[in-house]
Amino acid sequence: MPGSKSFVLVHGVWHGGWCWSRVADILRARGHRVTTPTQTGLGERAHLINTDITIQTFVEDIVRHLDCEDLKEVVLVGHSFGGIPVTGAADVIPERIGKLVYLDAIMLESGETWFDLLPPELAADRKALAETSSGGLSLPPAPPESFGVTRPEDVAFLEPRLTPHPFRTFTTALELKHPLGNGLPVHYIQCTDPPYPPAKVALKRALRHGWPVSQIATGHDAMVTEPEGLADLLEEIS
Repeated sequence: MPGSKSFVLVHGVWHGGWCWSRVADILRARGHRVTTPTQTGLGERAHLINTDITIQTFVEDIVRHLDCEDLKEVVLVGHSFGGIPVTGAADVIPERIGKLVYLDAIMLESGETWFDLLPPELAADRKALAETSSGGLSLPPAPPESFGVTRPEDVAFLEPRLTPHPFRTFTTALELKHPLGNGLPVHYIQCTDPPYPPAKVALKRALRHGWPVSQIATGHDAMVTEPEGLADLLEEIS
């Protein structure tokens, strides 16, 4: 279909490909191709969780998804923690990517871990919680309210589907051979109502790189709370 795009939507911490269903349905109805891979150990793949899952596993999940689906010129969207594996995928197979979109998403430079961006006391608290809840295997889900999800129907959609997150993905470093973004067009979307404090560092990095920034007036889980507005914005910037 003329004007149709191929979107690959990558979820964040505790989520799965399921969290994009509302946005995916809208974009598909408009004639676009949309895939929503789930990272190893989460969502419908929660039964695969193990201590060998690192951030490189997540990168490989996205690389293999793009390769196996033979996707080209994709708009690769990373939400929240999903910004890390899309950065890694762009480093490995930029030829399959038309644009990178970071949705309130974390950006790591080569050699950084997610915990490197956290205050030391918060990182220590997260490690202690993982130890007490699962012997260090995983981090239990945060409440939906922490993602700006408060409407009862949205909480009912989100809460029962959240799954513990493989802990080593927080503490293993992203290794890149090229600069962040690997020369691809990049766009950053900031969720502003309410703003999500962990995304502040990424927004500053996007501005420092001179990448365009758009805003959407909803909470961090925009794909749940404002799917039509997010679909409109993704079409506009793509």
